[in-house]
Amino acid sequence: MRRGFVLLTFCAALMGCAAAPAQEHRPIAWDGFGQNPNQAPNRTSVTKRRAANPAPAQEDPNQERRRVLGTLRPYSEAWWAVHDEIEAENDRQLGTKLVICPRCVQSPPSGEDVTGSIR
Repeated sequence: MRRGFVLLTFCAALMGCAAAPAQEHRPIAWDGFGQNPNQAPNRTSVTKRRAANPAPAQEDPNQERRRVLGTLRPYSEAWWAVHDEIEAENDRQLGTKLVICPRCVQSPPSGEDVTGSIR
């Protein structure tokens, strides 16, 4: 009985983030297994066309930084500065692609205590 209640509570908590509203049409993360949730099932011809004529690859903004990083003495101050720039650019690129459920991350109302204490 207790395990069933715990399982039911756990499933109910996960349902809030798992169900996306129908009006949102943003891409979501896909692990590569199964059908791509970002593509409609009837878009296979478009996918094949894109594969035949691939778009030109975007230039990697970190390419020059990686070249400079290879010329620096490992773990020196200059090496860490360039390394941090590369990581910051990677984080920025990931941030533009990452989609987080807006219901899962809510900004606190202004003027309200956000310490997490129980009233």
